[in-house]
Amino acid sequence: MRIGLYPGTFDPITLGHTDIIERACRLVDRLVIGVAINRDKGPLFTLEERQAMVEAECVQLSKETGTEIVAHPFENLLIDCARDVGAQIIIRGLRAVADFEYEYQMVGMNRKMDPEIDTVFLMADADRQAIASKLVKEIARLGGDVADFVPPAVHDALMKKYGRS
Repeated sequence: MRIGLYPGTFDPITLGHTDIIERACRLVDRLVIGVAINRDKGPLFTLEERQAMVEAECVQLSKETGTEIVAHPFENLLIDCARDVGAQIIIRGLRAVADFEYEYQMVGMNRKMDPEIDTVFLMADADRQAIASKLVKEIARLGGDVADFVPPAVHDALMKKYGRS
């Protein structure tokens, strides 16, 4: 069984994330969405909320692709999480050149720690490349419309967090 790990904070999950998840399903039999417990980032949503959003958005996708998709919280090193879930590949989404520079360094470090685990980069669809959770939260906080950037249930959750219905 080919197992992939797609890690991130997913605060919140966006259409950019779901685009990468959908395409990652073509590469693996089981896709583990690693929901990072990253206290330094000060997430808007709790771990439980983020994990629930990821799970809800992946149910239909799992049925459509035949790929088992599971959400897995983690707080340890990414390479250790990959080992914990039995992943042979780490899947990373790229939006811009700036992402690549950081990710390139991460790949080198991860390969040094475990040369058996490869990293695969997937470019976000052109329509989704500018979407970033951080920007989505800022737009929503300032009263902007983020409906084109997140799934409907996530949009509702954002509006609730910011006191709008």
